[in-house]
Amino acid sequence: MRASVHYGDCLQVMRGMADASVDSIVTDPPYELSFMSKKWDGTGIANSVEMWREAFRVLKPGGHLLAFSATRTQHRMVCAIEDAGFEVRDQIGWMYGTGMNKVGYIRDGSGNVVREGWGGSLKPAWEPICVARKPLSEKTVAANVLAHGTGALNIDGCRVGTEANDDIHAKNPHTKNKAGGWCISSVHDDAAPYDPSKGRWPANCIHDGSDEVLAAFAAFGESKSVRNVESDRRLVVKAGNSLQMNKAGRHDPSNSYSDAGSPARFFYSAKASKQDRAGSKHPTVKPISLMRYLCKLVTPTGGTVLDMFAGSGTTLQAAVEEGFSVIGIERESEYLVDILGRMAAMRAEEPTQSPAQLSLV
Repeated sequence: MRASVHYGDCLQVMRGMADASVDSIVTDPPYELSFMSKKWDGTGIANSVEMWREAFRVLKPGGHLLAFSATRTQHRMVCAIEDAGFEVRDQIGWMYGTGMNKVGYIRDGSGNVVREGWGGSLKPAWEPICVARKPLSEKTVAANVLAHGTGALNIDGCRVGTEANDDIHAKNPHTKNKAGGWCISSVHDDAAPYDPSKGRWPANCIHDGSDEVLAAFAAFGESKSVRNVESDRRLVVKAGNSLQMNKAGRHDPSNSYSDAGSPARFFYSAKASKQDRAGSKHPTVKPISLMRYLCKLVTPTGGTVLDMFAGSGTTLQAAVEEGFSVIGIERESEYLVDILGRMAAMRAEEPTQSPAQLSLV
């Protein structure tokens, strides 16, 4: 694996890259809010169709794009991504507990307080991540994966983990191994049966595991996982050499899984660590665990990730830790120090492993 960092404007750097040369794009563009009066956060680049067209060109057919944005400005960025040729597939909500409101006093001309505790915005508690895909070049996802390695999401690799004592599928007859003849799909594959031990399905919601977020989930109360046979009309049973719709009875409340708790357990928790911001001058650093999860979700084994807004280098470090090659682009010289520092620290901390070969272009 190899990590390269290009110092310069992302549009110009991408123009020098070959067509279909990266497997995925995981990036955190400017939110176009002039955050903390930073000039780089108000150039309009995140809403540039021209920029996203270059990203489209360098991405392999079927390759996925994950791009963060702000709730106020995401619609502009997503429209630009779609206008560049991408298919908008979904949106992931990144929920966190560190946001703050700005409230104060409203005074009249004489300085008297006429209204207290009012402000101009809501407390920020989540950020949207656009999930888009370059159209397939083949007729099916499977054929595209065979041709280019791209087109599908790494569902099994990104399952939401469960506690060791959570037997969430023990009583569900529709998640047996292949000997039982059941599957949750319209196609049954005897060579790759469904393995419930890998955890729950990944969702389009991720949270940071903070006390505040967990408290919000807890407000819905604790629940015990139950099965509902009729909730998924794709459920089929293998009968001989044919597939038939399952005719089992209605939901049986007495037949439940053995786990219980807050709804937060159904979603991946990307917790921030003290090291995530240590020494970084960048004001919008994301947790390493979050970026590792996102890189793994959309990048095939041995693939190359592109981040054209490298910032503090979080995505570069995350990609390397997941075993991917990565290309970063950063225009602001002050953040190159962060990137180089991250990579140097990784080499120092893990001398027994083979770290990515880093080059500054």
